[in-house]
Amino acid sequence: MLLEVPVLDVAPFRAGDAPTKRAIAARVGQAINDIGFLVITGHGVDPGLIARVQASSNAFFDLPEAEKMAVVRPAPDITRGYIPLEAESVGRSQGVDVPGDLNESLMIGPVDVPDGDAYFRGPQAGRHFHPNLWPARPPELRALYEDYFRAMGALAEDLMAMFALALDLPETFFADKIDRHISRLRVRNYPAPTQAPKPGQLRAGAHCDYGSLTILRAEDKPGGLQVLNRAGEWVDVPIAPDSYIVNIGELMARWTNGQWKATLHRVVNPPVEAAAASRRLSLVFFHNPNYDAPVAALPGTVAEGEAPKFEATTSGEHLRAQFVRTQVPAA
Repeated sequence: MLLEVPVLDVAPFRAGDAPTKRAIAARVGQAINDIGFLVITGHGVDPGLIARVQASSNAFFDLPEAEKMAVVRPAPDITRGYIPLEAESVGRSQGVDVPGDLNESLMIGPVDVPDGDAYFRGPQAGRHFHPNLWPARPPELRALYEDYFRAMGALAEDLMAMFALALDLPETFFADKIDRHISRLRVRNYPAPTQAPKPGQLRAGAHCDYGSLTILRAEDKPGGLQVLNRAGEWVDVPIAPDSYIVNIGELMARWTNGQWKATLHRVVNPPVEAAAASRRLSLVFFHNPNYDAPVAALPGTVAEGEAPKFEATTSGEHLRAQFVRTQVPAA
């Protein structure tokens, strides 16, 4: 049983033969089964693109608050735009009434949405393909975010193929369930604190992610990510050079009938003595299946004579409900 988050080079998967792919997938599956998280290297994402996205994001968060509010999120179930400091409490998704999180963020959704297609624009699509809200500055941000969103979508396809093999399913099992995915790129800024937090307040409260998987690019700064392992201990997630942190969300847990579990995680406050150097930027890609993808127990996950542990749902319905639950009411 893994009690610490492992680091795994996944480069051999992309160019490997079938036995190599299965070997990598088995190690991925063990990490997800045991602790729900892993750190991957060899991911193939251009480091220059990552650096440009980080620089442009920092420039946006350094703008005056009024300018950032020009693209504020218009409604709780529209996952687009700017979310100010303390406006969201992800711990509320666990039914816990905790103060707003000590981060601000900018969020976009799918970037290659065809015009005139009812799947994307019709009533059943709901808010999942709402147009993105782009700030006026910095001017390069839109193109960078669009390129990065595409890169993350490609990496997520590889990871979902690994998941399929780890679950003894065909490598392409998830392909037709994620080909019109409703993923989000959310860039979070954790400012260096200037005052003490409220009781129970964290940079991001303890929560599980909602979708199929999350791909996180984090900085090694004071006040970082921790996960709750099976021994009930909060452990730090390592930051390896040129790596991504990957974890599953609640929909993948439902798909596996609870065999894989979405792990509680949080972003803690920095120690007081390190607060001045603790500004932290995270590039977070929440990969979510097509909104109409049925999410029910996968083949082989329900024992004969037993009922599934979760009611069947769809990706879109589950996500919409969780988005709404996490909002902090206006004072």
